[in-house]
Amino acid sequence: MIVSPSVLAVDYSRMNEQVAQLNASGAQWLHFDVMDGHFVPNLTFGPDILKGFKKLSPLFMDVHLMVSDPAFFAKVFQDAGADLITFHYEAMESDEAIRKLAQEIHARGGKAGLSVKPKTDVTVLEKFLHDFDLFLIMSVEPGFGGQSFMENSLEKMSWLRGKLDEAGLNAHIEVDGGINDKTGARAKEAGADVLVAGSYVFKNDIGKAVKSLE
Repeated sequence: MIVSPSVLAVDYSRMNEQVAQLNASGAQWLHFDVMDGHFVPNLTFGPDILKGFKKLSPLFMDVHLMVSDPAFFAKVFQDAGADLITFHYEAMESDEAIRKLAQEIHARGGKAGLSVKPKTDVTVLEKFLHDFDLFLIMSVEPGFGGQSFMENSLEKMSWLRGKLDEAGLNAHIEVDGGINDKTGARAKEAGADVLVAGSYVFKNDIGKAVKSLE
């Protein structure tokens, strides 16, 4: 299981201390929720924040774009050091545009992910199974941290894992929203292999919280 703590929940008055604890925790990825105040009703990070974290941490930089113009921001964040760029199905105008952006991300040497909001039918992902390295299932409404886990996301993960297995593909299934030791275990059973956790990691003992998710 890959644990990807979300920097949305970092206590920025203790940033150096918390990142040092995170580096020692066994977490493999670091998750950045990029929001533009338009696609979702919140505003978060620009690329300079990512650059700052890269100076403090060797972890894999997992960037989730919740923005209205993913094509523009994908390049901006890849230039800043992102290893994986995940963007939203709902932000794109066509299937062709989705595949084109995935190809551009790959051409720049990165990994590409595709996400769906909770109210989007997960079956829309089936046509893209061969195009992406990761699929992100949102288990809360995107926009704010600290929300409760949505139970119906488990069915989506299970369906998606079945489709990937049928196709002989090993793309990651990431889940984001309301993750703790209990919901994380259920997500793992349903087929997820990457857990994003913010409040649960950074508002508790970081090392213990990460271990409980592995």
